[in-house]
Amino acid sequence: MIHRLRILCPLLLCSLIALADEKPRDGQHDFDFHFGTWKTQVKRRVRPLTGSNTWVEMNGTTVVRKVLNGRANLVELTADSPNGHFEGMSLRLYNPESRQWSLNFANAADGTLTESTIGEFKNGRGEFYAQETYNGRSILVRFVIFDITPNSCHFEQAFSDDGGKTWEVNWIATDTRVTEP
Repeated sequence: MIHRLRILCPLLLCSLIALADEKPRDGQHDFDFHFGTWKTQVKRRVRPLTGSNTWVEMNGTTVVRKVLNGRANLVELTADSPNGHFEGMSLRLYNPESRQWSLNFANAADGTLTESTIGEFKNGRGEFYAQETYNGRSILVRFVIFDITPNSCHFEQAFSDDGGKTWEVNWIATDTRVTEP
């Protein structure tokens, strides 16, 4: 037993030293992949959390600009569907202390910001969460970014009204980079 402890103690000590030397991940460039102009295809559930499965599809353009020297970015989305025109924007802000992003969305139709979704990227996937009130009910919101390549990315927003046990996707967007001729 003592022989095992002599072997394990140095290994544990080395592991602890390695963990102490690791610097926390700096995620302030997590959204750099998204700078530029994108063709956007959007599907939006018309009546979330009602059991309805009616969707509206829109096509448009997303333009993403770096602000605050890359510690923030501004996203402008315009899209059209047979049902009308949509304009929205998102201000994404990086908090260097928490090493997390806040995503702040506004729809031009009502001119107000939603609650910030807060989160970070891990292994090429961004996950962001918030608690909001929707139709008088307290819900959880999850916004996920995945399938990120240099020329495309995928976004999904989902709501949960049961504390996160189940999620209903209500916004799906796929961006494809517009290349200069």
